[in-house]
Amino acid sequence: MVILDGTIVNVALPSIQQDLGFSSSDLAWVVNAYLVPFGGLLLLSGRLGDLIGRKRVFIAGLSIFTTASLLCGVSQDPAMLLAARFVQGIGGAVTSAVTLGMVVTLFPQPKERAKAIGVYSFVQSAGGSMGLLAGGALTQTISWHWIFFVNVPIGIAAALSAGRVLASEHGVGLGRGTDVVGALLVTSALMLSVYTIVETTNYGWTSAHTLSFGAAALALLLAFVARQAKAAHPLLPLRLFRSRNATGAMGIQALMVAGMFSFQFLCVLYLQKVLGFDEIHTGLGIFPVSVAIGALSLGFSPKLIARFGPRAVLLPGLSLITAGLAALGRLPAGGSYVVDVLPALLPLGIGFGLAMPSLATLAMSAATPQDSGIASGMFNTMQQIGSAFGLAVLSTLATSHTNALLGNGASTASALTGGYQLAFRIGSGLVAVSLLLAATLLRSPATAQRPAAEKKPVAENAAR
Repeated sequence: MVILDGTIVNVALPSIQQDLGFSSSDLAWVVNAYLVPFGGLLLLSGRLGDLIGRKRVFIAGLSIFTTASLLCGVSQDPAMLLAARFVQGIGGAVTSAVTLGMVVTLFPQPKERAKAIGVYSFVQSAGGSMGLLAGGALTQTISWHWIFFVNVPIGIAAALSAGRVLASEHGVGLGRGTDVVGALLVTSALMLSVYTIVETTNYGWTSAHTLSFGAAALALLLAFVARQAKAAHPLLPLRLFRSRNATGAMGIQALMVAGMFSFQFLCVLYLQKVLGFDEIHTGLGIFPVSVAIGALSLGFSPKLIARFGPRAVLLPGLSLITAGLAALGRLPAGGSYVVDVLPALLPLGIGFGLAMPSLATLAMSAATPQDSGIASGMFNTMQQIGSAFGLAVLSTLATSHTNALLGNGASTASALTGGYQLAFRIGSGLVAVSLLLAATLLRSPATAQRPAAEKKPVAENAAR
């Protein structure tokens, strides 16, 4: 539900603009007002889960998200919708930050954990793709208000189920990591980073606005790192970065997501603006990716990871994503979905279904039960930074190249396709770099899995 909300709004933006009277420049903030707090609060929320209990934080986040969804649905003016979207982003961050931490704590054994992370990866990735289909269907058949109202019964049911099913936990206590100064520094740094990136579409990458805000975000981040090195009870224990597998997996994930986001955003534009698909058919066109991800994440990937290790599964996954994006980089202006688009989408879905569970396993390999929340928050933060960066860079390059082609006399379809092709190729290059890093930085499967196997199953009774 939370991940779906990041994409379900996109197809409803024209209806929202017409109904509430958004200006063209302010309309983007219907999306950005959600992304900024979401990306900025993941790390802090993950640490709070370790300190006061991940179940408590999870249910609190669901409550905030559900309430904010209701407020979004009843909004009657731009100011109310943007304020509700900001609160919704807070709830989404609080909920998402601790989810992966709960998964690795409840399933300490490598084989069980691989299955659980496979389910987690499928739900997360499928939510993004299904948002396009659900957003189009609800907007066309009822109204845009229902893309938010639909969250209310789901959120209530999820919160009630979590309260009944999940075992209670007290966390390690606020005294073990209540670094208020560190919390302010990292939250400000991450929010400012996401804001700077998303605003590059308006100001450009070399503008004074981007450079000054980017420098301020970097200064805050460096101050946070210095603070963590000296704090008696750091918000983010720097020992988590001693694991080459965990650190490498998070960096690789950011590059992979940055490249993959070109598919999720620009392929939708290609289907609609070049091939003439409506919202519902666009969602159906992207749906095979979710099917492929589900088939791999839920069944095949966990077995491969348990047998060969996450690194061995990750490498072919990244290779398939690279090939799929490269194939999208050759889409013709007069293309056919079955001949040109679908053959490129299938390796993307298969590759992501292999890569995402592997990266999650590697990223959480150094986390102990006491700090799995902060590790989960860090993993999700890198995903958000990667997606925001990828969308800003690739969409800007696509637009610039399209305008250049139009200036040279190309038709609208050819110019749009040329812009999308460039973005897909650069996205393929980003994933290729992540593949190179994975092949050189990550350790062998046996080494990667040993820490997980040796961890004490502190939540085994709760899982039973």
